[in-house]
Amino acid sequence: MPRRIIICTAQVPFVRGGAEYLVEGLRDALLAQGHTVDVVSLPFAWRPVERISESALAWRLLDITQVNGVPVDQVICTKFPSYLVRHPRKVVWLVHQHRQAYDQYGTPLSDFFNIDAHRNARDAIFRMDRRGLSEARARYTISRNVSRRLHHFNGLSSTPLYPPSRYADKLYAGPYGNYILSPARLDGAKRLDLLLEALARTGDGVRAIFVGSGPDRERLEKLARRLRLGDRARFTGFVDDATLVKLYAGARAVYYAPVDEDYGFATVEAYGAARPVVTTNDAGGVLEFVEDGNNGYVTPPDPAAVAARLELLMGDAALAERLGRAGQPRVRDMTWERVTQALVLR
Repeated sequence: MPRRIIICTAQVPFVRGGAEYLVEGLRDALLAQGHTVDVVSLPFAWRPVERISESALAWRLLDITQVNGVPVDQVICTKFPSYLVRHPRKVVWLVHQHRQAYDQYGTPLSDFFNIDAHRNARDAIFRMDRRGLSEARARYTISRNVSRRLHHFNGLSSTPLYPPSRYADKLYAGPYGNYILSPARLDGAKRLDLLLEALARTGDGVRAIFVGSGPDRERLEKLARRLRLGDRARFTGFVDDATLVKLYAGARAVYYAPVDEDYGFATVEAYGAARPVVTTNDAGGVLEFVEDGNNGYVTPPDPAAVAARLELLMGDAALAERLGRAGQPRVRDMTWERVTQALVLR
């Protein structure tokens, strides 16, 4: 039976990434199944941290139980603080909470400090999350890693529900080429400096293509110059979807080693194109897919260890193909039909 569904998400202006693609994919899948769907997105700013609760309050005050006198059958909320919205048929598909207040607290990735104002803001986030998330009729997350955090910090259970890549029906396996592909946003948490340091420890035959943009680009390009990598480290900037799919298809392998990632579309996309993945043993959700020596390599976050695996793959195309094809079954059952069957209340 068709439903009237609103997808709720928070949007940092001018920033697009995996969470935005996930919302668009869910919207399109629901529309294709005959539901009436729209996305409600409110701007979110994480600085100054003392004002984060204002963004949450905006969601709490929003009335989307009906639109122009017609009831909304269900809402699906995705990331903080969208799940603070009130609705009797609220389902959460949690992308992530405000990680700077949770698992990143006390690390360089967090902008919360041990001062009264920040402690109060953090406590407020914990209270809001427990309230908003406990109201949900059902709680799903995008990975076991996100479910683990939710249980650890908030004592709430949830069911992992993996989203498919937006390129799932376009990815294909081409020849195993002469470059390592890094499709991650150029951001400190994606740890691309580790790949550059690893390249500096390999022979001249190992090179990498860095796709995309991000706040860390200038620093990474300076590091590549300092390491004298030359054309062995190529930064393409933004590329269109067709170009990205082609780069996946022609790579020897994919490097993706973020710090405790929520999920990681790059891993799923690499396996969709039958590419092995090189990652680290602290990469979070990526490790739900990558098995060392079976469909890729898992190393310590050490440049020498990463370099050794890159050289191994670049020296043996048959090995890369065997590992990459072993990854394909891991993503074969990830479909939007499976996702929507779980998320739409009956």
